[in-house]
Amino acid sequence: MKALLEEFKSFVMKGNVIDLAVGVLIGTAFGEVVKKFTEGIINPLLGAFGGTPQIGLQIWVLNVGLVLSALMGFLITAAILFFIFVKPMNKLRDITMKKAETSAVPPPMPEDVKLLMEIRDLLKSQRGEPIPAKIPAGTEGV
Repeated sequence: MKALLEEFKSFVMKGNVIDLAVGVLIGTAFGEVVKKFTEGIINPLLGAFGGTPQIGLQIWVLNVGLVLSALMGFLITAAILFFIFVKPMNKLRDITMKKAETSAVPPPMPEDVKLLMEIRDLLKSQRGEPIPAKIPAGTEGV
């Protein structure tokens, strides 16, 4: 069960899933803007030259009210998606990445570095200098 939850967490934390969901919702909202633009601006302009379509709030023959409300709906939807979903997911991704970086086991020391350290220690012992008891800080992964 724990493995299943870890796999689900890995799936959800992938940027592609959130980006795709946001893209679909933004696309839907933008589609509404395009639809209302067509209904409010394009159709009345066409109607002015060859018919009388039903027009609500208008400036001359343009129904600007439809376009503005669709644009406001798009901006509200985008803001809600950004602040409710995108920002928290980015924060969660950053926290998860930091944990993964800090919990990563350092790679083993290469054999040539170990050999050089042994040679150094041997030379120090021949000169009567003290040999370090542990690996100096900063050289663990070198």
